[in-house]
Amino acid sequence: MRAISVVLAATLALTACGTTDSASGGDCPNSGKVRFGVEPYEDPEKLKPAYDVLAKALAAKLGCEVELQVVDDYAAEVLAMRNGKLEIAQFGPLGYVFASQKARAEPLASFADGSGKLTSYTAGIWVAKDSPAQKIEDLQGKSLALSSVGSASGDALPRFGLKKHNVSDVKLDYAGGHPEAMLALLNGKVDAAEINSQQLATAKAAGTFDETKFRQIWKSEPIPNDPITVRGDLGQEFKDRVRKALLELSPADVEKVGAFLDVTPPGPLVQVNNDTYQVLFDLAATLGLKEEDV
Repeated sequence: MRAISVVLAATLALTACGTTDSASGGDCPNSGKVRFGVEPYEDPEKLKPAYDVLAKALAAKLGCEVELQVVDDYAAEVLAMRNGKLEIAQFGPLGYVFASQKARAEPLASFADGSGKLTSYTAGIWVAKDSPAQKIEDLQGKSLALSSVGSASGDALPRFGLKKHNVSDVKLDYAGGHPEAMLALLNGKVDAAEINSQQLATAKAAGTFDETKFRQIWKSEPIPNDPITVRGDLGQEFKDRVRKALLELSPADVEKVGAFLDVTPPGPLVQVNNDTYQVLFDLAATLGLKEEDV
């Protein structure tokens, strides 16, 4: 059985000038070990079993050892790939924008439903059922729990929604993740919280969120699901092998990961490219986001 390990961001203490590896011919890079990074969009202890299944299936397809690394935050993953410490990485859609610019990440595949259609999700802002806030404009002077800096649905899109509706006086509370933002609302620590459709589905399935006690007052346009990317300076033959291997994974191989991404029922992964995520490039430009904002 191929070794799969979860390494937290402490193991990714990197220098600004990391080295890069390249795959020659059909060989596996990095002395045969392909490092696969995942952002912590859910509790890492919950993500690990799901990604173990995907990583083992990918290892079998590639003929390379796959080491799974659940990093500490969005910025750590971009930094790791930029410094040659990751060959493959799944980024959130906004994280991918900066990974493509700063780490030469190239999108290969994303998550499809049972009909083979690329899936999407939405950002949302929720309040308690008895809150006087009926729409996003009513958050003026209120507190809003966000996920973490650099999240598309948990940071950029809710802030874009506030800006679009001219809501300027809001106390933003970065809770540290999607579950933590939801928990802040559940515990009455904030007036409102971002809860994206993926987190909503996971929490409802787990019985930790009673939708009848809360109300959604804002929802974003659909966001294409996370891309799995490869580092751009690797050999083309290896990059093609990774793409082929990802697209050949079965629905069972990605089902557990898909459950966290509200992909039910899952299909095989589907090919994506830069154009798929153009809406996120436009969002970053509109908000004037820079690498340090991720």
